[in-house]
Amino acid sequence: MTKRIVLIHAVMVAMQPINDAFHRLWPDAECVNILDDSLSTDRGKAAEIAPSLFQRFESLSAYAHSIGADGVLFTCSAFGPAIEAVARSAIFPVLKPNEAMYEAALAHGSRIGMVATFAPAVAPMEQEFHELAAQRGSNATIKTICAPAAMDALNRGEPAVHNAIVAEAACRLDGVDVVMLAQFSTSRAEEEVARAIKAPILTSPGSAVRKLKTLLGG
Repeated sequence: MTKRIVLIHAVMVAMQPINDAFHRLWPDAECVNILDDSLSTDRGKAAEIAPSLFQRFESLSAYAHSIGADGVLFTCSAFGPAIEAVARSAIFPVLKPNEAMYEAALAHGSRIGMVATFAPAVAPMEQEFHELAAQRGSNATIKTICAPAAMDALNRGEPAVHNAIVAEAACRLDGVDVVMLAQFSTSRAEEEVARAIKAPILTSPGSAVRKLKTLLGG
């Protein structure tokens, strides 16, 4: 039976990478895309997630339920606590953007590197990683390099520049067991990063699709 996966986006540039990952890894899934790019705008205005944003995430989850979602994946990494609140009450699997990637990274070793391109996402992402590591009894460490110029280039319609900046940032992650490409949009630089470094590379879209497929028996 075909599974309907609702993908909820806060930035347009996350849409193609996750849809490409589904096409490659789980082509039988039916993906429904919901975009509210005001979420990222409003998130960038404050250090903490406003209560109104929690309410908006609950509304998005309720809408996903109303259209028959079998699972929901949020693709923006700056909203961890709001997504966790949704997941606690949902009757279907709800994934944060990076949780599957973090699980895979911990399986690779204890020295984890990460390249991010959206600065407000870094602190909540690192906190989420440390919480998961603690739950797993791991002493893993994470080193993050944030390259916001890459996101700027992507928003200007310059994907090649974006990819080159991400690859250069990855080269500065010395001595790590694995490199994670943090944002969904960052995954488009995977091939360039693979040519630049020797460490294994993980992306949020690929890891998330594999986990959802396992959870839903796809």
